[in-house]
Amino acid sequence: MFDLAELEWTHGIVTRSMPPTPQYPWPGLCRRIGCEVWVKHENHTPIGSFKVRGGLALLDELRRSGQLPRRIVTATRGNHGQSIPFAARQLGVPVTVLVPKGNSVEKNEAMVGWGAEVVEFGADFDEARVEAQRRASHGDAFGVPAFHPALVRGAATYALELFRAVADLDTLYVPIGLGSGICGAIRTRDLLGLGTEIVGVVAARAPAMARSFAAGRVVATKSAATFADGIACRVPLEEPLEIVRKGAARMVEVSEAEIAEAMRALYRCTHNVAEGAGAAAFAALSQEGSRTAGRRVGVILSGGNVDADVFRSVLAGEVS
Repeated sequence: MFDLAELEWTHGIVTRSMPPTPQYPWPGLCRRIGCEVWVKHENHTPIGSFKVRGGLALLDELRRSGQLPRRIVTATRGNHGQSIPFAARQLGVPVTVLVPKGNSVEKNEAMVGWGAEVVEFGADFDEARVEAQRRASHGDAFGVPAFHPALVRGAATYALELFRAVADLDTLYVPIGLGSGICGAIRTRDLLGLGTEIVGVVAARAPAMARSFAAGRVVATKSAATFADGIACRVPLEEPLEIVRKGAARMVEVSEAEIAEAMRALYRCTHNVAEGAGAAAFAALSQEGSRTAGRRVGVILSGGNVDADVFRSVLAGEVS
């Protein structure tokens, strides 16, 4: 995938546009779980998500290779769809983002704010993704692949920061959508020669990656009906699945109620807003608390882009 020198180079590209994000061992969370809990705050990036790192890495690679396109087409539920126009507008490249119908209103607004044209298509992310690929193949646009080495390398920079800031992490919980985040974390751990076990986290209502992990092959589901839209994937991809099967210790499925409670706990104990996907890692740690007692554990708060009305419902205990 990439070596340590390439990862270091990519980290330099990322930090031209944003500082490293912090990681803190919040006392309230530590007491709640009974172990040393380090939260990596990817909600503190310019777009409120770790995805910005992949966008910056991809656009830099296209620029350096002389393949900067006239325009870009991609698909998203919101955070990736912010990362690409955030990076592309620095180079003057227009971006069209396809989102499923009924997508997050505030994420759509954020994408438009970064300069993207947002088009609603299909019932879910996977239908929007197929349409984005079709449009790119029938025009002069670059279609961002669902899984690209530069996206993984960009995402891996958060793991580089975390592993170098916090020594001897026993376990790291990482939410999984299509897999760039966890694949980047696995590769970075291996490059640094660490023994940290990496645990993938999916929503119980979007369990395709967990089922594929268990089966050893891609297993699609008919739906991914979770309010944690950042991990609402029903059709996994073979390449990230292979990396995860080789490098992850296990998969944890978390319920809607567990995700909502994790969002509440993160807010109460840290006053940070986590979207559903962003809280999933802490939800998994909470589920496995007895397994991690007394250990040093990391969780990736992958993003904080939750619509206000959804967050209001979560805080009121109405999402369960």
